[in-house]
Amino acid sequence: MEKEQNSKIEENINDQTQSSENLDDNEKNLEKSISDKDQETTPEQKIIELEDKLTRTFAEMENQRRRFEKEKIDAFEYGGFAFAKESLNLFDNFDRAKQSLESDEKIKDSDSLNKTLEHLDIIKKDLISIFKKNNIEEIIAIDKKLDPNLHQAMMEIEDENKEPGTIIQEIQKGFKMKDRLLRPSLVAVSKKATKSEEKDEEKDIK
Repeated sequence: MEKEQNSKIEENINDQTQSSENLDDNEKNLEKSISDKDQETTPEQKIIELEDKLTRTFAEMENQRRRFEKEKIDAFEYGGFAFAKESLNLFDNFDRAKQSLESDEKIKDSDSLNKTLEHLDIIKKDLISIFKKNNIEEIIAIDKKLDPNLHQAMMEIEDENKEPGTIIQEIQKGFKMKDRLLRPSLVAVSKKATKSEEKDEEKDIK
């Protein structure tokens, strides 16, 4: 029994030794292949590789510089974008106040109402003037073709005198700041009458 155990131990030791030698051989082969590759790379090739790396580095630096310049210009041009967007509420409130006063039966057609409306119009014109000085302009909508980039259709109204998709009513005025949209115009567009209504109109004519 002892002989068998000893022989097995010797076999294990031999296997471990063999595997260790194989690992050493693999490491040596790997080192040799790396050194061979290093020897194969000529000075001219190394120079070309360095030039390529430099070219890429300069290209990345140029791209970063351009991005920085664009961000700087945008910050200067559109720095007040959020403030301008919030300021549109003032414009809306003037219209709401005017409509509310005009629909008040107690003061309708009175001199005080007319004077108040005149003052509101003056203030509104001043506000529009300030907007224009800061490159905030109204979007023209009425009688224009619906443009999804500028207008948002809220409803369709039948109108045989207008081409389908023509804006015939402005629900809320839209604005843009230079080439950027502050908010779209909320509009109603024309559409053709339905067939059932066309038949009814033909019957009425007959």
